Amino acid sequence: MDHARDPDNSRIDLQKNEDVMKKRIAFLDFDGTITTKDSLLAFIFYRYGKWKTYIGLLSVSIFYVGYILKLIPVQVAKESVLRRFFRNEKIEQFQSACEQFILEAIPTLLRPKAINEIRLLQQRGAEVVIISASPCNWIESWSKSIGATAICSKLEVANGKLTGRINGNNCRGKEKVRRIKNTYRLEDYDEVYAYGDTKGDKPMLELATFAFYKPFR
Repeated sequence: MDHARDPDNSRIDLQKNEDVMKKRIAFLDFDGTITTKDSLLAFIFYRYGKWKTYIGLLSVSIFYVGYILKLIPVQVAKESVLRRFFRNEKIEQFQSACEQFILEAIPTLLRPKAINEIRLLQQRGAEVVIISASPCNWIESWSKSIGATAICSKLEVANGKLTGRINGNNCRGKEKVRRIKNTYRLEDYDEVYAYGDTKGDKPMLELATFAFYKPFR
């Protein structure tokens, strides 16, 4: 698994072994790889401020402890946070806040080296796919803004309101692999790139011909 090299050098070298006929695809984790922080927590702080966020997180901390101790799955812990902050919120109101978050906050979270890498991948004709456990409500719109597509966790909505649950499985670990394989025929590509920063990304990295772990630090 490759690691970040000289800060001035990309993992993509446009000057060497250039082959414009090759079909390429790149999968990039969002939180911690492209960004400096977890975007779900950043969104909660953005919406509610420091003290309301801390109080809310404290109220569900037992779920986090349960996850750390491997007593409950990560999805259960994550849904406890979603219920605490977003349950019964109208989806229109929530989505409006997400669009503001994309414009006002996400630019401050981005790693410049990651954005440069995405541009270089696109220059080489690679399809760029952002894959994240964070909600599609901001991942999809942000990805579209940079010419990429997205695979992400969908929040459950009932009667026009968020339920505080994830619709299906949290897009993490082996679920990332399952979603990728359900969407793309990787055997159709000459080169598959993957970028991640946690153990939850390692199954995805194993799919790649070129894998990069914590490459933009």
